[in-house]
Amino acid sequence: MHFDLELIHRLPKTDLHCHLDGSLRVATLLELARAAGVELPADTEEALTEALRPPPGSDLVAYLRLFDLTLAVMQTEEALERIAFELAEDAARENVWFLEVRFAPILHRQKGLSLGAIVEAVLRGLRRAEGRWRIRSGVIVCGIRHIGPEVSLELAELALQYKNLGVVAFDLAGAEKDYPAKHHREA
Repeated sequence: MHFDLELIHRLPKTDLHCHLDGSLRVATLLELARAAGVELPADTEEALTEALRPPPGSDLVAYLRLFDLTLAVMQTEEALERIAFELAEDAARENVWFLEVRFAPILHRQKGLSLGAIVEAVLRGLRRAEGRWRIRSGVIVCGIRHIGPEVSLELAELALQYKNLGVVAFDLAGAEKDYPAKHHREA
């Protein structure tokens, strides 16, 4: 089967399930890690790209562990804004016209950022990209299944605070096995 890659590139697209913390440029991850003193499993783009590939046959939990590497550098407003901007820029270059970026703000508090500051940094990055590229975006705030339902409720309330300001939805993320959604029903 032959695919016309130029046609595929020219077609307008949407991306409705794009993980912020799974979409860093490898070069950005390396740069931010060096600046923050974060140790990574490799120190070149090629080697780090390979280290970020889940092993064949691995399960969702093994895949999600890789996010610990990216989350380690996503703990400042500057890093979050930059990563959101670059994600939208990369999507726009692939002719994505609408992008929904999902992430769990609770995972970005290691250095004391407030939940509002985290959401606002991501929104700033996305809006800046919208000002430069033909793309629109929205944010999906996620609760995490293995973190208590009271945290999911707090995050759902956060999503409501930013409704009509860039947040378009609330969702639940993380490993499903042993963590049923019903525990987060109130959120």
